[in-house]
Amino acid sequence: MARQPQPDKRPAPRLYLVTPPLGETNAFARELGQTVRAADVAAVLLRLKGAGERELVNRVKALASMVQETGAALVLDGHPDIAARAGADGGHLTGIAAFTAAVEGLRPARIAGCGGLQTRDDAMAAGENGADYVMFGEPEADGRRPSFAAILERIEWWAEVFEIPCVGFAATLDEVGPLAAAGADFVALGESIWDDPRGPAAAVADAATRLGVPEPAQ
Repeated sequence: MARQPQPDKRPAPRLYLVTPPLGETNAFARELGQTVRAADVAAVLLRLKGAGERELVNRVKALASMVQETGAALVLDGHPDIAARAGADGGHLTGIAAFTAAVEGLRPARIAGCGGLQTRDDAMAAGENGADYVMFGEPEADGRRPSFAAILERIEWWAEVFEIPCVGFAATLDEVGPLAAAGADFVALGESIWDDPRGPAAAVADAATRLGVPEPAQ
């Protein structure tokens, strides 16, 4: 998920899908496969419900190849200790403390992403400690998040100052375009696509048009 330099033009932003917290994965696999193929998806952040280590590894393995064969990366939310054994492409850690504790075990072989960054200092610390990307705007466990204006401001600041890519979390499809315009290299989508009455594949295709990215050829 590295930002690719281009002369005089920022690369087109890409989509980053965030799954619901998953227990048993078989029922979700088909839907995920269709959704990842509906547009140009850079990565999928796989969130898992609590379970024993072996069960967690099996859940990741059940979905990893399905995502990776499309060219997207599978990033595991937390659990950096099992990312390699489970076949994930990297790990996403929430909070600077969790990130700094895990980054050496992920890099350089795997993606190390960081979210839950409360301040500019936290975001800069993540970058200084080797983050491959930082994420802004994702909801906390209770659903709260900063105002959308504050999220846009943070992304604009980051994009202007830093080369490390940033992910802007879109709570709704209407936020996709503004996040991309603010400078997000990736736009993350979670519940808004999985709960879309049209189905997640249609929602992701819609999100891609809001980025100005055409749907892939079938």
